[in-house]
Amino acid sequence: MIFPRKLGNAELDPQILKDDRRHCRRFGGCGVGKEALYLNSFYIDRMYYLPISSVKRIYKRVAMSKGGFTGKGLFASIPYLVVEYEDGQEKQCIFKVEEMVDQTIACFHEQHPDIPIHSAKAQKKLEEKQRELEKRRAMLESSKARETIRELSEAADYLEKQPALYGQLSRAAKNKRIQEQSNPAYRWVALAIMLMGAGSFIYGIYALSHHLGSAMYFLLFGLAAIFLFSGANVLPTRRNNAAYVQRALDDACSEMEAYVSKYPGFPVPACYAHPVVLRWMQDILGQERADDAKQALEVLKQDLRALNSSVTVDQDTYKEIMMIKPLFLVTNYR
Repeated sequence: MIFPRKLGNAELDPQILKDDRRHCRRFGGCGVGKEALYLNSFYIDRMYYLPISSVKRIYKRVAMSKGGFTGKGLFASIPYLVVEYEDGQEKQCIFKVEEMVDQTIACFHEQHPDIPIHSAKAQKKLEEKQRELEKRRAMLESSKARETIRELSEAADYLEKQPALYGQLSRAAKNKRIQEQSNPAYRWVALAIMLMGAGSFIYGIYALSHHLGSAMYFLLFGLAAIFLFSGANVLPTRRNNAAYVQRALDDACSEMEAYVSKYPGFPVPACYAHPVVLRWMQDILGQERADDAKQALEVLKQDLRALNSSVTVDQDTYKEIMMIKPLFLVTNYR
């Protein structure tokens, strides 16, 4: 085990540090212990440690590549865990999966609720958003359709008891949409290139062992092709084909149907059962753009149809759109 290096001025007893690192909860290359937070370097997991007493703020930062905010970039986003500590210093750790950053922060916040989990700038935005929410609540309470709004709120609360169900439904719809929009030929081209890369890599080993020229070029090309396409999620596999994606969507819809059937008079079809859908419907009713839940759902469909690549929205709204618009697209807004 590589002994972690300390960040900042505070230091832990070596034996305490050893035990704490061994038993810390691990998330990607980082870890949350009782005594310290363990952070990765670019290559080595949990290479550094920062005593809890030194942590001033911990939060997520998402860097968007070109086109990332519209979902058109090569990489949609690059997630980081950012930790601020003594004298305004910060350590930034890259993650492969954004959910891992969220899980790290959630675990840390559970153990240390007094330490802020948002950047200073984000904290100010949250306070402004809270004031807007209070205005929104006042608007909803004064709405003519407040009884319907209350019913939608109760239905949203019911859904939020099972976040795995609506999360699975949203992901399955998104995967289905990606599958529909992807040209199947690209997958087979990627597979062909990867096979060529594997062949090149094998020949490179042969050429290197027999001291033939250009062996290193074949090795590098082969490795590059293998790593690029094996990690690009474009190859046709058992879990990456039309039949599997459709079956996953059908299963997610069936599970949601079984769950909402226990709720008498659930206001939307199971295929649209997501708290964000219900919250947007509440806003539509509060703005008096509809008189009941059925009309609010139709207005919501019109709003989503109007949202395309030429429309600019803030990042929070963009995330919500990415959660719910695939639900409507895969059903053709039925």
